[in-house]
Amino acid sequence: MSIATSSGSALDQASAAEIVAGLRAAFDEGRTKPLTWRLAQLKALRALLTENGPALEKALWDDLRKAPAEAQYSEIGFTVAELDDVRAHLRRWLRPQRVAVPPALLPASAKAVLEPLGVALIIAPWNYPVQLTLGPLIGALAAGNSVLLKPSELAPATAEVLGRLIPRYLDRRAVAVVQGGVPETTAVLAERFDHIFYTGNGTVGRIVLEAAAKHLTPVTLELGGKSPTYVDDTVDIDAAAARIAWGRFLNAGQTCIAPDYVLATAAVQAKLGPALERAVTRYFGADPKRSPDYGRIVNPKQFDRLAGLLGAGRLVTGGESDPSDRYLAPTVLADVPRDAPVMQQEIFGPILPMVTVADASDAIRHINSGDKPLALYVFTNDSRARRRFTTETSSGALGFGIPLAHISVHGLPFGGVGPSGMGAYHGRRSVEAFSHEKAVLTKPLAPDTIRLVTPPYTPARENLIRRVLGKIS
Repeated sequence: MSIATSSGSALDQASAAEIVAGLRAAFDEGRTKPLTWRLAQLKALRALLTENGPALEKALWDDLRKAPAEAQYSEIGFTVAELDDVRAHLRRWLRPQRVAVPPALLPASAKAVLEPLGVALIIAPWNYPVQLTLGPLIGALAAGNSVLLKPSELAPATAEVLGRLIPRYLDRRAVAVVQGGVPETTAVLAERFDHIFYTGNGTVGRIVLEAAAKHLTPVTLELGGKSPTYVDDTVDIDAAAARIAWGRFLNAGQTCIAPDYVLATAAVQAKLGPALERAVTRYFGADPKRSPDYGRIVNPKQFDRLAGLLGAGRLVTGGESDPSDRYLAPTVLADVPRDAPVMQQEIFGPILPMVTVADASDAIRHINSGDKPLALYVFTNDSRARRRFTTETSSGALGFGIPLAHISVHGLPFGGVGPSGMGAYHGRRSVEAFSHEKAVLTKPLAPDTIRLVTPPYTPARENLIRRVLGKIS
C-alpha cells in the first residue's frame, strides 16, 4: 500500500487511522510472525534494491546530486550488505535463549523469547533516503512486525521511487508507505503504534517522543549533534587529513556522523589545514563545482542556513557558493572561536571548523562541556590518550583513526546517547529494537517445592528461608 499525498490534499486523520488499522489487522491475524514470511520479505527487499539500482541512483542524483558510485556504497550496497547479514543469522538470533534457574526454583526451566511488537512506524530523513528508510525496515520485518513507512518529503525523487516500488515487492497488507510532509506526519503520529523509529534532528525528535508518550509507545531516536574530531602531532597528518576530508565532505557534509569540527593545537592546525586542502583537491579537483563526485545541498533553506555560518575564523580552503545550484564548496576554517555561530549548532554541511585546544585534556574538557555526541573521532598514536578518550568521554560511537566506518560493522550498535539519540540498531540489534524479549518460566506442579516458602511460616520453615533459600534464590 502506498498513499501519495500533496500539500493541497493532506492525509486526514480518518485515512491515517484506516491505514494503521489495516496494518494492525494483518499483524493480529499472525500474518507477519512466521519465519518463512520474514525471510521472504527480506529476500523481496533485496530484490527491490538489486533490480532497481539505476532508478534509485537517478533519484539520489536528483535529490542530492549523489554520484552513482557513492549511491552504491553508502546507500544501495550498504543496505544490501545489512540485509545479507540479517538473513544469514536471523534463524539463530530468533532461537529462545535458555537461562539458568536459581536452585530454590528447581525443577524448572527458563528462557527468553523474542516476539514482535506489532505495528511499527518508521520516519526517515532526507540525507541518506534509501539507507535510512530501508535499514530500519530490515529490522522491523525480520522481527515480524507490520510497518508504516514515512519517507522524507525533502528527498522527493527517492520518496517517489520507494513509494512506487515497495508495494510491488513487499506484502501490501503488512507494509504501507505514506508520502507527504508535516501534515501527513502529524496525522500519522496521532495513531497508536507499538514502536516508533525516527531518524532526524532533536527538535522533531522531541515532537515524536511527545506523541509517543500519549500511547506509552517505545521509541528509537537516531538524532545527531556536533561530532568532534581530535588530532595530535603523533599521527601522519596527511593520512589523517585524507580520512577527515572524506568523512566530512561525503554527501556534501550532510551526514549525521560526519566529523563536525576539529580540535587541535595551533601547531597541528598549521599542518592540518594545508593537508585538508590537498585532500579536497585530490577528491574533487581544483574546482569541486565541476566534479561529478561532489554533491549539493538538499534545498535552498538549508543552503541559506549554511551560508550564514561562513565567516568565522580564518579561511583555509573553499568558501565559494552558488545558490542557484545549491553549491557550497568544501570549506575548512582555522582558528575558529568556540563561541562562533558555526560552533553552536550541528553544521550538517560541507564546512569544517578547526578549534584551538592546548592539549588532549583541553579537548576532553571541551567535549564534555557540551551534549554527548553521536560520534567522536580521535587521531592519535598515543595509547594513553586513546585510553583517556575512551574512559573520560561519552559518545554514541568512538572511532580511532577513521570516521564513519563504524556504521558498516554490523555487529556494532549504532545509536546515540542523551541528546544524540536513544536506542540502537544494525545487525542483531535491529531485530531486538523491534522486538520484546519475553521471559518464559516453566515449572512442573510436582514436586511442589514452592510450599517451602508459603505460609504458614512455622519456625522450621522460617529458619530454612533465612539460612538456605534466602542465600541461594
